[in-house]
Amino acid sequence: MVATPQTSSAATAKSTLWTPSSWRSMPIKQVPSYPDTEKLREVENRLSGALPLVFSGECERLKSMLAKASVGDAFVLQGGDCAESFEEFEKYGGRNVQDTFTLLVQMSILMMYAIKKPVVKIGRMAGQFAKPRSSPFEKAKNQELELPSYRGDMINGPSFTVEDRTPDPERMYQAFIQSTSTINLLRTLASGGYLDLHRVHDINLRFVESTPQGNRFREFANSISSAIAFMESCGLLTDSPMLREAEFYVSHEALLLPYEEALTRIDPQTGKAYATSGHFIWLGDRTRQPEGAHVEFLRGICNPIGIKCGPSLSADDLLQLLDILNPRNEAGRITLISRVGAGKVAEHLPRMIETVRREGRDVVWSCDPMHANTETSESGFKTRNFENILSEVREFLLMHMEMGTIPGGVHFEMTGQNVTECVGGMYKVSDSDLPDRYETQCDPRLNASQSLELAFLVSEMLQKGF
Repeated sequence: MVATPQTSSAATAKSTLWTPSSWRSMPIKQVPSYPDTEKLREVENRLSGALPLVFSGECERLKSMLAKASVGDAFVLQGGDCAESFEEFEKYGGRNVQDTFTLLVQMSILMMYAIKKPVVKIGRMAGQFAKPRSSPFEKAKNQELELPSYRGDMINGPSFTVEDRTPDPERMYQAFIQSTSTINLLRTLASGGYLDLHRVHDINLRFVESTPQGNRFREFANSISSAIAFMESCGLLTDSPMLREAEFYVSHEALLLPYEEALTRIDPQTGKAYATSGHFIWLGDRTRQPEGAHVEFLRGICNPIGIKCGPSLSADDLLQLLDILNPRNEAGRITLISRVGAGKVAEHLPRMIETVRREGRDVVWSCDPMHANTETSESGFKTRNFENILSEVREFLLMHMEMGTIPGGVHFEMTGQNVTECVGGMYKVSDSDLPDRYETQCDPRLNASQSLELAFLVSEMLQKGF
């Protein structure tokens, strides 16, 4: 085991002295049981000596942008895989990363054009390898054999065999190596001229170019090109890095705490601790217990962090989490990511908004319309309906308008690949289409066409005031 849950002590996340390892004395959930604890310690030591994936200055820059989103001066677009995959990365040779990055940039361009504000781009990339599960064990269909649940490639494998399902610490290091490759590619794409708005027509995925969404994006690109040409004809400088480069950040759920602890670094200038596994990490809906290990770890790092807010989150627990994780009410520190389901926003979001407003807390409000809208299709595939996803976003925006608060962002599970995992959308992906290109090992993702369509629709809602 990675930690021994504490059951009798009255210690809580607020009363203990924080260190990168103080979470180990707290009650913990969603933790794998590693048979080879000696190997686990060896991998942790190896990661502790590795170079950081991100740097403190980048985390602080993101925090400043999120502070703008909290007051309506920017908007957050966060998206990417449900869970990154070793197999998919090897299959596509990193092209899957480039395609999802390109798609996120396309979506951000549409949103910026519509709302005339910066869009903060955050990928679920370079660390999103672990997933919480409702049960630690599962059975294969029509089989008596029970094995550990698949918890993501960082922990164990998806094949239903004893060997693959046994948690292996070496997978943490493999995830780190792939994350290093991913973030190096993302840095190159973001700063190497790939996103030069002078070449905005080239920012288009090959399999959406001839679609209605691709055609609409081309119209936006024509308008952007005309605006740049007009500026140049007036003698205005258009060689700013803002037109040639993109700020792009990476994020993941802080689930596997041995990995997070091993990659925690102390900034030598400020003495502050940062999780260098990603710029932005979030607290899951299943691990947000105020007295738990995950809250304990997150309270001590200085990264901007997210809190997934599901239907079971009470006003008291929300306030306690804000007290623990952001006692100084620092702007940009906390993003509250609601995930309550289509048709249920009016039941759950108002109490969260009212709690935050009553206590004067500074947060970014974001909507995750994916996780509470998962269903099983008639053919047995786990899927999500495009209309339900869109509906939850619309309800989220309307509720903020009704309550006079600021919707700060959206959070999607999506891919730049042409998969068939979510039903609906302009091309009306149906139940019978799901087997065609169903590639996810975890939750279903919007494909490129559906994601771009969603970006258009959300942009229109934002532009029209919902």
